Amino acid sequence: MYAIIKTGGKQYKVAEGNEIIIEKLDAEEGSSVTFEEVLAIGEGEEIKIGRPLVEGAKVTASVVKVGKGPKIRIFKYKHKTNYRRRQGHRQPFTKVKIEKIEG
Repeated sequence: MYAIIKTGGKQYKVAEGNEIIIEKLDAEEGSSVTFEEVLAIGEGEEIKIGRPLVEGAKVTASVVKVGKGPKIRIFKYKHKTNYRRRQGHRQPFTKVKIEKIEG
């Protein structure tokens, strides 16, 4: 069984037992998270597509890790004017394990 969920402005295809990295959630490691925005649920050749969401469907997951991704360096430069700016960014993420798909 698989489901397509929406979180953090993105869509993910998940199945039970999958571990996915998503945008940062306000949850601690070891806690449980429920995704109510389920766009589709499928099992074999049978599929339920929501308009826009599947009624009564939810996906339960547990938070495995909360952290930051690799550093990305941003460098702005304009020649002949001695203009240089260096900046770094690390995107926060949450790693979750899908426990149960209901619907």
